[in-house]
Amino acid sequence: MQVLLDFVQRHHAGQPLGVYSVCSAHPLVIEAAFETGLSNSAPVLIEATSNQVNQDGGYTGMTPDAFREFVHGIARKVGFPLERVLLGGDHLGPNAWQHERAAVAMDKAEVLIDAYVSAGFRKIHLDCSMSCGGDPLPLTDDVVAERAARLAVVAEGAWRRAGGEAPVYIVGTEVPVPGGAHEDLDTLAVTTPAAAAATIAAHRAAFGAAGLDGAWPRVIGLVVQPGVEFDHHKVIDYRPDAAQDLSAFIEGQPGMVFEAHSTDYQTTASLTALVRDHFAILKVGPGLTFALRETLWALADIEAALEPEPGQDGPRFKEVVLATMRAEPGYWRKYYQGASEASVRFDQQFSLSDRIRYYWPHPAIQAAQAALIERLTQSGIPLTLLSQYLPAHYEAVREGRLRNAPLDLLKEGVARVLRQYMHACEAGDDSSEG
Repeated sequence: MQVLLDFVQRHHAGQPLGVYSVCSAHPLVIEAAFETGLSNSAPVLIEATSNQVNQDGGYTGMTPDAFREFVHGIARKVGFPLERVLLGGDHLGPNAWQHERAAVAMDKAEVLIDAYVSAGFRKIHLDCSMSCGGDPLPLTDDVVAERAARLAVVAEGAWRRAGGEAPVYIVGTEVPVPGGAHEDLDTLAVTTPAAAAATIAAHRAAFGAAGLDGAWPRVIGLVVQPGVEFDHHKVIDYRPDAAQDLSAFIEGQPGMVFEAHSTDYQTTASLTALVRDHFAILKVGPGLTFALRETLWALADIEAALEPEPGQDGPRFKEVVLATMRAEPGYWRKYYQGASEASVRFDQQFSLSDRIRYYWPHPAIQAAQAALIERLTQSGIPLTLLSQYLPAHYEAVREGRLRNAPLDLLKEGVARVLRQYMHACEAGDDSSEG
């Protein structure tokens, strides 16, 4: 993927450029990403995880082929050029099957990689860091790297068969391995330069042993922990001083930058500092759907403040969402262990981990959301209520930058977050437009 190879070269040449990756399968999030992306000439990178999208459908029900068509369909709707759409796969490896024996899980991971690359995904994060059935805890760097190289062989074969641009690769993981570090969020450890060097060395050796010397220059990114994270209620902000040694290390790897996961909820200043310090690929996911939920909740509050329509009865949008979550707790139960029903209910709605995002496709919630949007579309949203519940949106409406329409307001909630990432990634680009 030449555009990303060029980006890494420009970054190492002294331009503090970044790329942000939208990790979401929500159609309004993706639509907002493309609409926001129309303001400049940069590509928009959309990524799917191995749990979201795989050969069995994942939790979205989509295969890689189906996800590509889903994303391209939204791009066409918005008028975003398909040649500027980049597709990536995140944490691709045996993750979805780690409960099975390693041999079985890796066979399925090979099918996964083949499906992604054959479908046109060209940014591939090879992540074999998780232990599978029968594996020791944790895996050694050599085993992780050997498995990643095995998958890279499959990816290279799929690319040659499918044609098009050659894939680029990301290696490493920011997640502490099972049996490894158990850290309190307040004392989150930054990856050491020695650990980063060991990961690169192990993967370089494994690529060479697998006959992939020609592919190694397309390994453009290393996933590390720069010291950013969030839990249910708290955000650990980036501290440049704590990551100084790690930042300096990657300057000696001219073909690579760092990829930073869990950058959700960082400030614009922190995102800009991350890019400057070579954490130049910024992943964001829950922060976008959290912003969407904030806007949905505000619209529901606006509806509740309006005079009820004749004959209007039954549960409203928020009630439908929370009732669905109570009835089907699979996506949140092991994450929210509050001391009381009230604290669990609070986390269901407001946790930064945003487990509620898994429920948006539910038919009952979709129907309730459609009813909410229809009601507000028909009645109109008074500026007084817009100012009360969505003051930033109100300002944009008054200035003529935003239509006072429910769907536009929803996408603006997401776009406000995306513009932070766009600003951080463009800070050093004198050629950016818009």
